[in-house]
Amino acid sequence: MKLMWRYLRNYKGLLLLNFICVFGFVLIELGLPTLLALIIDKGIVMNDFSVVTYYGIWMIVIAVIGLAGLIGLAYAGSRITTNIVRDIRNDIFMSVQAFSHSEFNQIGVSSLVTRTTNDAFQIMTFLQMVLRQGMMTPIMFISSFIMIVRTSSSLSYVVLIAIPFLFAIVWLIAKRSEPLSETQQANLDNINQNLRENLTGLRVIRAFVKEAFQEKRFVKVNQAYTAVSKKLFKLMAVAMPVFSIIFNLILATIVWLGAVEIQKGSLQVGSLIAFIEYIFHALFSFMLFANVFMMYPRAAVSAERIEEVLQTKPSIDENEGGVTETAIHGHIAFENVTFAYPGNTESPVIRNVSFTAEPGETVAFIGSTGSGKSTLIQLIPRFYDVTKGRILIDGVDVRDYQLRALRKKIGFIPQKALLFTGTISQNMRYGKWNASTKEIEQATDISQAKEFILSKPDQYEELLAEGGSNMSGGQKQRLSIARAIIKKPDIYIFDDSFSALDYQTDARLRERLKAETQEASVLIVAQRVGSIRHANKIIVLDKGNVVAQGTHEELLKTSEIYYAIAASQLTKEELA
Repeated sequence: MKLMWRYLRNYKGLLLLNFICVFGFVLIELGLPTLLALIIDKGIVMNDFSVVTYYGIWMIVIAVIGLAGLIGLAYAGSRITTNIVRDIRNDIFMSVQAFSHSEFNQIGVSSLVTRTTNDAFQIMTFLQMVLRQGMMTPIMFISSFIMIVRTSSSLSYVVLIAIPFLFAIVWLIAKRSEPLSETQQANLDNINQNLRENLTGLRVIRAFVKEAFQEKRFVKVNQAYTAVSKKLFKLMAVAMPVFSIIFNLILATIVWLGAVEIQKGSLQVGSLIAFIEYIFHALFSFMLFANVFMMYPRAAVSAERIEEVLQTKPSIDENEGGVTETAIHGHIAFENVTFAYPGNTESPVIRNVSFTAEPGETVAFIGSTGSGKSTLIQLIPRFYDVTKGRILIDGVDVRDYQLRALRKKIGFIPQKALLFTGTISQNMRYGKWNASTKEIEQATDISQAKEFILSKPDQYEELLAEGGSNMSGGQKQRLSIARAIIKKPDIYIFDDSFSALDYQTDARLRERLKAETQEASVLIVAQRVGSIRHANKIIVLDKGNVVAQGTHEELLKTSEIYYAIAASQLTKEELA
């Protein structure tokens, strides 16, 4: 409830309007039965039409006031809840933006999607009930009970006897629904995860003819969600018939006892009708409040899940007061760097790595799959922090930089090229938001993307589908490289970013890059020896350790691992 109250406090004016409108609704609901009783007892029974007219006019006035209250209640409640769910989603998004890879792995991408969408919607639904029913029903119940006691204190004991039973039912249902709500939301995470994997891996699934297998997997998680949902909804459904039985028993008892009171002359017919109306409003208010109370466990589960995201502290500190400018640019130094993934500190994936890179130099990394190449370069922009040792950029430890300032120095081209929905030019401006058309054309020319862009109907305004799925792997890589070139960073990091290019395009691109990166240092992770043979320094990794470093020619003579990799890709003449 703390989470919801924290957001509610931002809309005090609308909350006040909501509270005032609640009284308008209570006025119409309780005022009309009171006036009806007066019309019957003092007008109809006494054959006094003037009394009927007088109170009839007041009933119309009260009805109009009540209608205005209902309209105001609907307006205030809708504005508050829609604004709050917007605020929650904005805050979740901003929190997630600051997460490191560790936090994503800890919570899970699918779970973050569920928390941003479904959990926020659960909060909105609950708050709508609270603002419309939760605030109204206590006032209605108390007011109705006062009117019940005033009308007939002897009949009011019937309600007092029934209330403890009603509270017990509500408490039991709420108690049992909480664990079911937790399981339901966890199962929804699993559905999102399964669906996400199925959509992103559709080509692989079709290639291996595993549609039926994937269908079974989805049916399994969907069935689990359905089974829990059925239990939860059945539990909620039990409340209505139980309440109806108790309500009907109370009303039957009231009518019977009321008839006895009328026969004795201690109660009038109009008063009995009003009393029944008050009973109805009191019990109906209780039932509405019970619905709010039973919805609370579901909302509480969603609030806890959202709070977990908002309260999770990123392991990578933004360091707002850190270094933003340096006198030198493009210098990199690794000093005995060791790294282990969080929670697995006894098994480092990088061990005691040391090397330097100067402006104008190209340093390449090669090694078998799982040797730690990609992990190593992800430490530079602080996607992870080193466990031991330190990384110096331009003479400053990366942890001492303001995070944004550090990443502005780096042009990072990931292993899996990712483009965003929009035009080619919009994607290019991710590197530099105010890049001119000339700069975009120059960058795409260097990356060997200009030719295929100009062949498109809309050229640089060609729309890219989600993830750039309407482009080939090589085209996406070239566009990603162009995006980094536009930025003109001090450090270029290519994480196996030439793997989808043919050898001819690869060679032309590297030749153009060499001229472009004269004042920057370049780090390249590659599997192909042809892409790195001209690097100033090649570092060979094996199981997280640097086993050799040197030029291509030196490593062919001194490193068995490098020679074995080269021999599998190059001809005998090229090895000689």
